Amino acid sequence: MNILLRFVLRVAVTIAMMAFDGRAGAATPVDPSGTWLVEDGRARIRLERCGPSRDRICGFIVWMKEPADKRGQPYRDKENPDADKRARALFGHQLIMGLQATPDGRFAGEIYNAEDGKTYAVSLWRESADRLKLRGCLIKFLCQTQAWQQTLDVQPGQLIGLTGDLNGPRADKEWAHVPPPKPTQVKAK
Repeated sequence: MNILLRFVLRVAVTIAMMAFDGRAGAATPVDPSGTWLVEDGRARIRLERCGPSRDRICGFIVWMKEPADKRGQPYRDKENPDADKRARALFGHQLIMGLQATPDGRFAGEIYNAEDGKTYAVSLWRESADRLKLRGCLIKFLCQTQAWQQTLDVQPGQLIGLTGDLNGPRADKEWAHVPPPKPTQVKAK
């Protein structure tokens, strides 16, 4: 009887895996799009869909508690390894680069740290409807996790425009919106 029960269970599991196309246990991540206040309160990051097929997540600094230095000059991306990006203002720039959905219900990819000009592995997920967890790692076992709070209000000076517009953040060129190809006309014979 015990052998028959194990056989039936194996058949049931196989059928279930086939029904889910071999993806049993894969969780669909909850879309993290929105504006989030970082844990220390120094910035707000807008997460949105990006990439040619809009299946990735990018993040932009849309508000900073202190966007300028003591001289009134905007903070610049002076530590960036790309010399062409060192003069850009930190306010409005992209720091989360095209995160992809993972089987464990998260989004993973890279985050740029303007303080040291380095890129780190990162994953993020919604902990609740209004809380996001972000885990960044220097190497696999040297990681730090932050909790970000969703914001629905707008602070003075916050960028509210669409990405790439005058009053919106600026995407790095590799993540900028790619317009769909124009239809070609077929000549009649």
